[in-house]
Amino acid sequence: MSTSTKLIFFCGKMAAGKSTLARDLAVREKAVLLVQDDFLDALFPGEITDIPGFVKCSSRLKNALTPHVCALLSKGISVVLDFPGNTKTQRAWFRALIERGNVEHELHFVDASDALCKSQLRDRSEGLPAGTPWTRDADFEAINAYFQPPTEDEKFNLIRHERV
Repeated sequence: MSTSTKLIFFCGKMAAGKSTLARDLAVREKAVLLVQDDFLDALFPGEITDIPGFVKCSSRLKNALTPHVCALLSKGISVVLDFPGNTKTQRAWFRALIERGNVEHELHFVDASDALCKSQLRDRSEGLPAGTPWTRDADFEAINAYFQPPTEDEKFNLIRHERV
């Protein structure tokens, strides 16, 4: 069990297993779990149809949540952010939260092969109701074109989870 307040966040390709890990860590750390997909689905239902739309809505959400995440951290409540940290730009938000909150942090990098991610995407799609949109291999490739693994110069407390 953790004794210090920390911000926990993630990096990894689509369907690598970040959300499952986020739920597990939130329980382990007795932390508040905030899930970007849940917020976006509730706030912008059916409105996000492309990558620019996602970026716009995600940015709005982060701006709205920043003071609340910092307030939780300042009260000694650890926070697990199931938000993508898959580019340096996305990880800059986490850096700002760490510095503003002056808290410990963990960046969990779920390093999974493309084959595993695509297989998990297909498995996830099987249980969806008829007519529900799901992510195809082409969508995976388009989104992964932006993926940037974390680098040492970003100076995060990195925990790597290798999945093949």
